[in-house]
Formats: sequence, C-alpha cells, structure tokens
Amino acid sequence: MMKKWVLIIVFAFAAQYAQSQVMSARPQWVTIKSDNLRCWECKERLEKYLIVENNASMQKGMVQWKINLLAGEIRIQYVPDRVSVDDIKTALNNAGFDADDEKAEPDAYKKLPPICKRAEDGGGPQKGKPCHIPPMQ
Repeated sequence: MMKKWVLIIVFAFAAQYAQSQVMSARPQWVTIKSDNLRCWECKERLEKYLIVENNASMQKGMVQWKINLLAGEIRIQYVPDRVSVDDIKTALNNAGFDADDEKAEPDAYKKLPPICKRAEDGGGPQKGKPCHIPPMQ
C-alpha cells in the first residue's frame, strides 16, 4: 500500500513538472513600435529579412507576425525558450528598422529605399500619397 502512495506522489510531481515545462514553451506576443515601418515596400523588405533570420539564427522562434503600417508597429508571436524580445529587436535593427527606443543599425538603415526612412529623413507616407497600400498593377 505504501508503494502505491509513493508512486502516486511521484507521478503527481512528474506531471506537475512536465506541465510547467510545457507552459514555459508556449508562444507569447510582443508589440514593437517602429517609426520607419509605414509602407508596403518596408513591410515586404522586413518580412523577407525576418523569414531568413528566423530560419538561420533564431531556431524558428518567431511563430508569426502581423505588421500594422498605419500604426507603425509589428506584433510578433514568439517562443521564449528559442528567442528573446531583445533578439527580435536586434533583428529588426539589423534589417534597418527602429524597434521601440532602439534605433536601426546605421549601415542597414542607409540601404533602405527612401520611402522606408524615418519621417524626419523624408520617408513614410507623403501628403496625398499613402504608401500603406501596394500600387495597382
């Protein structure tokens, strides 16, 4: 009878431990503001970069992302035991985009097309010329 109780207790602790391990691996969401993520061209450029980066150095830790061009932000679902928010921000910076208070890596920023620059550098939507919608072909 004592062995039975010991086994039940061991299984209960094992189940609790396994559940806590699974819980830590659950994807989480983070929203990052970027002052120079305002047009469809920037969006396409960043998405291509993130796909490559996610596969190459982030252990596929970014599950998905949604870019809101009008708000100038990207919402990323990520797996915290594969990639951190700092890793994600670094990837955005290395692609040439600001990430919250962290400015883009200067050399990468210089390579962006003019429309993808910060507003103070003449980028982003211009009066009467919205850039959040791809042009009709």
